[in-house]
Amino acid sequence: MNRDQIEALEMEIAALPAGYISRKTINGKVKLYHQWTENGKKKSKYLDDQTAEQLQSLIDKRRELQQQLKTAKVLLPKSTPARKTPKAVHEFKTTVSIGNALERFVKPVAEYRRRDGYQNLEQYLYQDSFGKVFILYGLRRTGKTTLIRQAIAAMKPEDFDRAAFIQVRPGDHLGDVNFDLRWLEDNHYKYVFLDEVTFAQDFIEGAALLSDIYAASGMKIVLSGTDSLEFLFSESEELYDRCVMLHTTLIPYREYERVLGIQGIDQYIRYGGTMVLGGKHYNDKKTFESAESADEYVDSAIARNIQHSLEYYQHGDHFRHLIELYDKGELTSAINRVVEDINHRFTVDVLTHDFLSNDLGISASNLRRDRNRPNNILDRIDQKAFTEGLRHALEILNKPEQTVEITEIHRLEIKEYLDLLDLTTDIPTEFIPVKNERLFRTAVSQPGLRYAQAEAFIRQLLLDEQFQSISAADRGWAAERILDEIKGRMMEDIVLLETKMSKPGKQVFRLQFPIGEYDMVVVDPKTIECEIYEIKHSAERVPAQYRFLEDTEKLASVKFRYGRVKKKAVIYRGQNTILNNGIEYLNVEDYLKSL
Repeated sequence: MNRDQIEALEMEIAALPAGYISRKTINGKVKLYHQWTENGKKKSKYLDDQTAEQLQSLIDKRRELQQQLKTAKVLLPKSTPARKTPKAVHEFKTTVSIGNALERFVKPVAEYRRRDGYQNLEQYLYQDSFGKVFILYGLRRTGKTTLIRQAIAAMKPEDFDRAAFIQVRPGDHLGDVNFDLRWLEDNHYKYVFLDEVTFAQDFIEGAALLSDIYAASGMKIVLSGTDSLEFLFSESEELYDRCVMLHTTLIPYREYERVLGIQGIDQYIRYGGTMVLGGKHYNDKKTFESAESADEYVDSAIARNIQHSLEYYQHGDHFRHLIELYDKGELTSAINRVVEDINHRFTVDVLTHDFLSNDLGISASNLRRDRNRPNNILDRIDQKAFTEGLRHALEILNKPEQTVEITEIHRLEIKEYLDLLDLTTDIPTEFIPVKNERLFRTAVSQPGLRYAQAEAFIRQLLLDEQFQSISAADRGWAAERILDEIKGRMMEDIVLLETKMSKPGKQVFRLQFPIGEYDMVVVDPKTIECEIYEIKHSAERVPAQYRFLEDTEKLASVKFRYGRVKKKAVIYRGQNTILNNGIEYLNVEDYLKSL
């Protein structure tokens, strides 16, 4: 590690909280306090349980980095000792980086490829946006802080000299932030970036201070944080039209490939959703590498996000029907449960519908004709008994112990918050002939999260008695075939979701007939035209894939209901081509990059 890297490490350590968390028993209740030493004086601040947990993780991180720094300094050649960081001329109440310290902080990411939202941030900084703050929000590990560091690193020298980065820590208050902003304003700083500002306990109630006082006086205020729900609450309660918002949670395939430099729809299915999959860019930790890491992400990035935001919104009066779960300390686990249940239902549907139920004959035929390992497992089993046994096993796996029952109203309210976080989106299914029925498929914007939980579920399922009756080799092979079915369904959801997000003026849905379906229909209500698609997780072209696209009866029904069919296509993993019958074959990666 060289001198610049050591200084960057020192900067990272300085941005993390010092001290420790102590526990005191008062009147039989355990109280938590953050204790630290500042300018030779011991200081203490009371913490609630949620803040204490967040703060402890940051303190642990500081200690880990301090150990790395100690080791690095020992290994540094004695002829080139590390330079001492000059003392600040002003004692800030929050962690503020300016000047050389700021330069060291932003330098490591200067050459990273930038997310699409970067231009929105740059436009806010250098164009007229008087009286507004910029809110950069989204789930953890979606590149928010990196975007800020890139924007600072790209500044002209005269702008950089007027830039400051504030790291808000758990337990800080907006009054602390205001104290430091006053000093920065008095000293002519124009560009101020506040990271993790939702850690300030009174942020929702006092957010208007940032727009009405500082942005209105000419400052450019950029706010970021992982508690994205809290930003939505502050927009509706305090900021109204005085903010520009950029959400980072959805990372579409085209951006995933361009920024991370990693190609392939299967890679996106396996790891997509965060900016932390190795390659040449960003970090090398795989967020969704295992079920354990996926569960940790749901807990820290999603469940605590919702609970923390609800705790501080309207002084905790907005829990609605979730208050009973919160009072019993089970809200975080309930949110986890709902996320897992959404993915569980997806997996059950793939297994009992795509792999077994209606398509069991097709699956059996596919297995017999498999080029690499033909297998007649589905011919040798009692299909009805196997399907029922599978359903039974799935339900058993989906019943963890609970002290409070999660009712349907609980599920609905938690799902509302998941939708607000852009984690889930419902894709509608329409019917010909029309039915008085509303059917939706829930797509998850972070495919790696869904796949990790589904994969763990399948591995556990292989321990079921039905599967144990076949050889280990056949069980492993069957698992891979099932996971391939899951990838196929996930590819459908990804195409549907990204098409829907990129075409807000059009209707995007699945279409079911009494026999057969179209995987995706895109309707333009203005021109009264539509496009119909089949989506196949295959690199081969076979007539069975487009048989419904040539069905004259289905085409006539679609034309009558939605308008002229201007495009018929199969989206798959092979090369782009057009058949003699006019049906297009579109490579899935090329299609997603074109959106």
